[in-house]
Amino acid sequence: MPAAAVSPQILRIQLGPAAIAPLPVGLPVLSGEADECLFPSARCLGEAGILTLFETGPWRIGTAALPVESNVGAAAKRLYDELFAAVGERHLCRIWNYIPGINAVGADGLENYRSFTTGRSLAFEERYGRNFKTHLPAGSAVGTEGDLLTVVFAASNRLPRYCENPAQVPAYEYPAIHGPRPPSFSRATAVLDGGRLDVFVSGTAAIKGHETVGFGDVRRQLALTLDNLRGIFAVAGLGGDLRAANAAARHFKVYLRSANDYPVVSSVVEGELLVPGDHVSFLRADLCRAELDVEIEATILGAGRTLGSPGS
Repeated sequence: MPAAAVSPQILRIQLGPAAIAPLPVGLPVLSGEADECLFPSARCLGEAGILTLFETGPWRIGTAALPVESNVGAAAKRLYDELFAAVGERHLCRIWNYIPGINAVGADGLENYRSFTTGRSLAFEERYGRNFKTHLPAGSAVGTEGDLLTVVFAASNRLPRYCENPAQVPAYEYPAIHGPRPPSFSRATAVLDGGRLDVFVSGTAAIKGHETVGFGDVRRQLALTLDNLRGIFAVAGLGGDLRAANAAARHFKVYLRSANDYPVVSSVVEGELLVPGDHVSFLRADLCRAELDVEIEATILGAGRTLGSPGS
């Protein structure tokens, strides 16, 4: 979810080059929608430190962009500390992160993504204590061509159900080969409000267990990515059919490391994932692992729970 435009009335999500985005996340649009509105009734509350806050019903949404002055980890720690203060007693359900030079090595000697995950993890532990892993929302982290670390969050007064894919090691349990501290997110969160089910699916890619599959083969990576989406859809209560259109709104973002992969990826995505009425954007972005070529995230709003699904 790219950064939000600040408005006295509504929360407007803008995509596109950094030069035209109100908060410059630097995600070129290859095709699809150039803006997004996940929370159309959200109204601006004003500023809270470095964050701009919006609310609608049980939801509080916030966005912030911060220069990376020394290293990404330090910036992430500061940003998340302020994020937690703005969330208050609500429950974090989804966080979108946009990281400058995500695969580059920073001043601290770490890849910027690994530095970011360290700062984020430390902030979660400081906020929630040693059992912080039980509070981790859905999340994604992609590279930005801009120079600002940008974060967007959605928090609810409803307690979410945190979901994991049985085919993948939870990210927060990754071994140390992936960095000093593992990533702090769950594979999805499901928020039930009466008969309404909202599901936030994290950035999903070709990872089995904790290892990347299909290096250099975008078709193989895409096939496993869709398999992983099927698995997490089922666990979250949406059923295993990716094209089941039982929701008020379905939003997808497809991130591609190389724009040259767009023709083959878009053809498969349109045939196996999308249905008429879906909102989708194909974006050029570096990904959290240098060997990943494609990543897909989903936000399914107002879904009907499938028979026998968890929580039904």
